[in-house]
Amino acid sequence: MKKLSILLVSILLILAAGCGNGNGGNNGGKEGTSPTTETGQKEETATPKKDVTIKVFQFKVEIADALNRMAEAYEKETGVKVQVETHGGGEDYNALLRAEIAAGSEPEIFNAEGFAALEAYYDRATDLSGEPWAKDVIESAAAPAKVDGKLLGMPMNIEGYGIFYNKELFAKAGITELPKTLTELEAVVAKLEAADITPFVTTNEWWSIGHHTINVALAEQPDPVAFVEGTKAGTELFKNNEIFQKWTKYVDLVFNHSQKDKLTTDYATQVATFASGKAAMIQQGNWIQGDIDKVAKLDIGLLPIPIDDSGKARIYTGPANFWIVNSKSKNAEEAKAFLNWMVTSDTGKSYITKEFKFIPALTSIKATTEDVGQMGAAVSEQAASAGGWHWGRYPDGVTQGWGAAMQEYQGGQINKDQLLDKFNKTITDIVQK
Repeated sequence: MKKLSILLVSILLILAAGCGNGNGGNNGGKEGTSPTTETGQKEETATPKKDVTIKVFQFKVEIADALNRMAEAYEKETGVKVQVETHGGGEDYNALLRAEIAAGSEPEIFNAEGFAALEAYYDRATDLSGEPWAKDVIESAAAPAKVDGKLLGMPMNIEGYGIFYNKELFAKAGITELPKTLTELEAVVAKLEAADITPFVTTNEWWSIGHHTINVALAEQPDPVAFVEGTKAGTELFKNNEIFQKWTKYVDLVFNHSQKDKLTTDYATQVATFASGKAAMIQQGNWIQGDIDKVAKLDIGLLPIPIDDSGKARIYTGPANFWIVNSKSKNAEEAKAFLNWMVTSDTGKSYITKEFKFIPALTSIKATTEDVGQMGAAVSEQAASAGGWHWGRYPDGVTQGWGAAMQEYQGGQINKDQLLDKFNKTITDIVQK
C-alpha cells in the first residue's frame, strides 16, 4: 500500500506559504485490558467507570457517527465518558458554541479555526505546547493556532478542496482532456450538457459558498495576507480587484450550469446527488469521501479551480479546524488525556485514518491511500502546488455575511457589483464598527 509520506512533505511546504505568518495522561490503551485465563483466552472485564464526563462540542458532521464510536471505545478503555454533540452542515456552529458558553454548559473540548477566528477563545484555549504529540504536528498546520509561541489547539487534520469529477460521466460525454483553464472548463460543461448530463451540483449553504468559493479569489491575490489586511483597513475594494472580477466568471459558470433546485439544496443533498451520479462535478473537499462511499463506489478525479486562462489553476489545502481544550473546565486534564489518546493510541489513530478518512496533521500518524480514500489521495497528489485557506483571517461574522450575499447572488437578487460591494460592507460593519 502506498504511504502518503509525500503528502506530509508537500503540505508542509504549501501550508507554510498559504499561512503567511504565522502533560496529558496517556493511558496507552492499557486500562481495561482483560486478564488471561489458564487456557490462554481473555476474560472480558469492564473498566470501572469514573465520575468524569468530557463534553465534546464539534462541527464536523461527516465524522459524527464514527466519533461517537470512538468515544465509546475510549470509555471502554478508560472508564471516562465522552459525550459528543455535533452541530455543522447548515447550522451556525460558532453561534451555537457562544450560546452554549453563555448558558454555562461549556464543553471540555470544542472546535475553532485559527487566526482571527481563534481570538474569541483566547481566554479559554489551553496551551497544548507541552503535550506529548505536539512535537509531531506539521508546523504549517499548527501555525493558525500558534499565538506568542503557544499552541492553542490540536489541528484536526489536513484537507483540500477543488472540483471533484465523476470519471464515468466524463467518459460518457466524450471528455478525454481534463480542463486546466476557465475556457476549457466551459467546453467541458458544454459537452456534458450535450450528453444530457448535469455539469455541477452546488449548494446554497452559506459556509460552502461563503468560505471555500470566496477563498479561491483570496488565495490567488499576489499577497493574500496584505489583501486581507487591506480590506480590513478599507484600502482594498473587492469591486476594483481584477482577480475577484475574474473569479465571478467561475462562480457564474457553476451557478448557471448546476441542478435546477440549487437554491434549496443543502450540503447533504448536494453530496448525495453527486454520489448517485446525477451530476458530473462538485466543488467540495476530500471530507465527503465517507458520505459518498455510503451511496456508491465512484471512480473520482480532482480538478483544480480555474478563474481565468492562465493555466495556473490549483486546489486549496489547510487544517480543517482545531480541537480546543477549555481551560475553564474542571476536567481540562481529562480532556487533554482524551486528545492524547486520540493521536497516540492504536485505536485512536485507526479511527482518524480508517474511520474519519482524515489526512493526518501529525507526522507520527501514517495513512495509506486505502485509508484516506481516492479523494484524499487525489488531494495529496496536488498538494505541492495548492493554495492556502484565508477566510479564517477575518473575525466571526464576516464569512457568514459573505455567504448570505452569495445566496442572494445565486438567486439572482443582486448583480456582480452589488455582490462585491456587500463583501466590503460586511467587513466595514464588523471590523470597522
